[in-house]
Amino acid sequence: MTDLRPDVQPAREPVEPTRGGETLDRLRAAVESGFPSTVADLTRLVRIPSVSWAAFDPQHVARSADAVAALVRGLGVFDVVDIRRAPIGSEDGAPLGQPAVVARRAPRNGRPTVLLYAHHDVQPPGRDEDWASAPFEPTLRGDRLYGRGAADDKAGVMAHIAAVRALVDVLGDDLDLGIALFIEGEEEFGSRSFASFLRDNRELLEADAIVVADSNNWDVDTPALTVALRGNVTFRLSVTTLDHASHSGMFGGAVPDAMLAAVRLLDSLWDADGAVAVEGLVAADLETPDYDDAQLRAEAGLLDGVASIGRGSILSRIWAQPAITVTGIDAPTVANASNTLLPSVAVRISARIAPGQDAAEALEALRAHLYAHAPFGARIAIDDVDTGQPFLVDTSGWAVTEAKAAMADAWGKEPIDIGVGGSIPFIAELVEEFPAAQILVTGVEDPDSRAHSPNESLHLGVFRRAVLAEAALLARLETRGGR
Repeated sequence: MTDLRPDVQPAREPVEPTRGGETLDRLRAAVESGFPSTVADLTRLVRIPSVSWAAFDPQHVARSADAVAALVRGLGVFDVVDIRRAPIGSEDGAPLGQPAVVARRAPRNGRPTVLLYAHHDVQPPGRDEDWASAPFEPTLRGDRLYGRGAADDKAGVMAHIAAVRALVDVLGDDLDLGIALFIEGEEEFGSRSFASFLRDNRELLEADAIVVADSNNWDVDTPALTVALRGNVTFRLSVTTLDHASHSGMFGGAVPDAMLAAVRLLDSLWDADGAVAVEGLVAADLETPDYDDAQLRAEAGLLDGVASIGRGSILSRIWAQPAITVTGIDAPTVANASNTLLPSVAVRISARIAPGQDAAEALEALRAHLYAHAPFGARIAIDDVDTGQPFLVDTSGWAVTEAKAAMADAWGKEPIDIGVGGSIPFIAELVEEFPAAQILVTGVEDPDSRAHSPNESLHLGVFRRAVLAEAALLARLETRGGR
């Protein structure tokens, strides 16, 4: 049996902070004493295969919601704790989304309310043989806990729970701070009921500041606040050239099959250096920290001899420029391939769009490009479209100032402002529903967490410090004199 003792210490501890005081010391002690229970609770959550994709059993997501709700109720500080669902869309009879956990305690004496967000659903595990240990059997190796969802985002869920636990241990449960909690159940499947959920539960979730615990840190020793996120446009592209399959020997060389047309069409999306070549997709003007080719190779797993793609600084390519990836293809497998001209091929396109560009505008640019570049008169179709807006954080508010101070206290190092190449589209919906709220995008991941990939893992030292940073932020807001 795997040894899952959660009291194993990480190899690297933060230096002593230069700020803080008695409350910080007491919070640190509370986080430390509760850490074995925190990791034990996390391992129980990881064992639930709560994949929210349509092809997977929804009962696992429901079981995960039940487990999270039990942990939240155990905190004893919320006036209401519920499991709720919302319709996907606004049409009558629309199907319901996956279950989410919501909770709230009202503010008193002019204190602000903070909404803590994370998600309890996870990505599909992929092939078991690609994992060094079973994806839903949490396994401790060195300083890292391995398992699907161990980092993304069940550690985010537990960061919220453990931070509130530590806060209550130190300050008691008679708090003036308002706290709302929203643990979503379908983030990995596109948050399709998110907008409806916000509308249906607006009074329960309304807050002055929102902490989204679903992002990265600069490294295992340096905290980060995410201030820029790319948006996304995804769709299925179908390419058809024949009304039925034909023998490749009989007609090959005269008849363009769908695979040939698809390959030629897809190739038009990029320049020779791999930069996006779609007119109308734009880049943002963001300052980026130093990040060299060696670091890219180490963190991305780029093989020796394989060149990076694109133009400009590496981080500008990841944070501030568009990117297009073919993430799936429907075609015969190699094992089942016959000497046939394929009549139709479908691919899944995932485009990341720069902060500042509207997602609908980006979709139209992609659509126009594909129709204009269809080779040989091939017929193309675009459907199953999903879009998410990019986001830039306003860093001028009091919540960012308090969060950065709390991070410096907990980590012993000043946080870095970072962008993220991935997308969290629902943040734009949070801003639309709660325009006055300040958004803080934090997280428990580091460059080696490998979220969405085999052997996903959580660095326990990062996790410990992230919990302390959030507890310190809540303590700061508890004593904040007004909104």
